[in-house]
Amino acid sequence: MASSGNTSGGPSRRFCVAPMMDWTTSHYRYLARQLSRHTLLYTEMVTTGALIHGDTARFLRHDEAEYPLSLQLGGSDPAELAHCAKLAEKFGFDEVNLNVGCPSDRVQNNMIGACLMGHPDKVAEGVHAMIEATDLPVTVKHRIGIDGRESWDDLCEFVEKVSEAGCRTFIVHARIAILEGLSPKENREVPPLKYDWVYRLKAKYPHLEIIINGGIKTFEECHEHLRHTDGVMLGREAYHNPWLLAGVDPEFFGQAAPVQSRHQALRAMLPFIQSELERGVFLTHMSRHLLGLFHGQPGGRQFRRYISENAHKSGAGLEVIETALEKVREPAAPEIAEA
Repeated sequence: MASSGNTSGGPSRRFCVAPMMDWTTSHYRYLARQLSRHTLLYTEMVTTGALIHGDTARFLRHDEAEYPLSLQLGGSDPAELAHCAKLAEKFGFDEVNLNVGCPSDRVQNNMIGACLMGHPDKVAEGVHAMIEATDLPVTVKHRIGIDGRESWDDLCEFVEKVSEAGCRTFIVHARIAILEGLSPKENREVPPLKYDWVYRLKAKYPHLEIIINGGIKTFEECHEHLRHTDGVMLGREAYHNPWLLAGVDPEFFGQAAPVQSRHQALRAMLPFIQSELERGVFLTHMSRHLLGLFHGQPGGRQFRRYISENAHKSGAGLEVIETALEKVREPAAPEIAEA
């Protein structure tokens, strides 16, 4: 049985939305926060090089309404990771997370992501440097292995070395990453899920906080995983069907949902969208994250189609969202979010 508490301090990780490149932008996160106050949200992965040598403020920009919020870093140099952990604290994030799971060729070439599963000492050095640099919780998101290092003993060696460096929270994608021969998309689908390995990690290391990730879609599945682990992390399902997040607070935290309908959630977004438009952000950069809000609802296709056909046009503004909203009927009673 999983422990009931958070062993790392900081925000609750009972229910999280995974960091996803091009998807978990500040605009998606603002929508997610209208639906759930307690879900822990993650940024897209940001590389240490981008933060140190690029437009730091742009990469770390977020709205206070997004909290609780974790910054996910990609990198392996201890000094750079320490510097970026300090930035995470300076910019108000609740947690800093190290990516040891991304399988793309581009990050492998820079010693970022899943390839670091083959270098547990290097990960431990980076984690130790981050912990020394910040008071924020430092967590690691990783796979259960990579090709060539995919045994149970390899996984335990990784967790033990990184935990000895001070990490207390491990977010475990229950698949190996195949670094040669599969694309990042295929790596999210082809290697088989081994949830039992994540359960075994929690049983073997009960003092650590173990969060399970990979292929989770329903609340029923979440409850089963929570019998064995400390938290669950959903990815694609939470993005393509964001309304499920409206059920998280009552289902997992014993709190009322912040909104009663999809319409209410979208209307709550409008002032934020307008402020972003005034800042020079194109509507399509925001509206693409709204397309799944009416997933499976009468009028949902018309809603998506109208936004898709009009949001990219020059000068497109709130009127596009408001017109699209008229194409879906508002319910007379509160909606129940289920997953």
